[in-house]
Amino acid sequence: MSYAVKELFLTLQGEGVQAGSRAVFLRFAGCNLWSGREVDRAAAQCTFCDTDFVGTDGPGGGKFSDSDALAAAVEAAWGAGRDERLVVVTGGEPMLQLDPALIDSLHARGFRVAAESNGTLPAVAGLDWLCVSPKAGTEVVQRAGDELKLVWPQPGIDPAELERWDFAHFLVQPMDCANRAGAMAAAVALAMERPRWRLTLQAHKIAGLA
Repeated sequence: MSYAVKELFLTLQGEGVQAGSRAVFLRFAGCNLWSGREVDRAAAQCTFCDTDFVGTDGPGGGKFSDSDALAAAVEAAWGAGRDERLVVVTGGEPMLQLDPALIDSLHARGFRVAAESNGTLPAVAGLDWLCVSPKAGTEVVQRAGDELKLVWPQPGIDPAELERWDFAHFLVQPMDCANRAGAMAAAVALAMERPRWRLTLQAHKIAGLA
């Protein structure tokens, strides 16, 4: 299988339970909830995405012919040393392209494989960490994993209902939007009102990282 990658780079994980960890970010091109074109945003199933996942022209991006070629690029981005190797596979929606062959190739190079998904497609087997971030109005089929990250506020999502899903961690993240102060206040209020939820911030943006 070939892979279309928007960008691939070394950074620090900025969100969630693993925030602060050195990681290679592997961002696949394409999503099943939005085309990525601004003209389509208002009618998309997800209207608040803050990520460019269109094309293969980002740093480290491109077309990769097979899983070994892509895993080799991830290894090159990490650099020397095999300790605590982590790759975060994201998008767009990574489950459109992520497959067992790539996971096996990354594992062979000593990487733990984490993925961040919208949950509307089943997660591929073999992942070491799965974060699901549900979007209002979509049918989430992947209701189990390590981390559920709720971007907030989102009318149409009931946090109490999400608490019935099988996740080890429940995180609420303020939406990156025009009313950032309001989103922060709403996220803080949710975490205060419902003790299962922990506040998470986009630390990579605060630190000025990609």
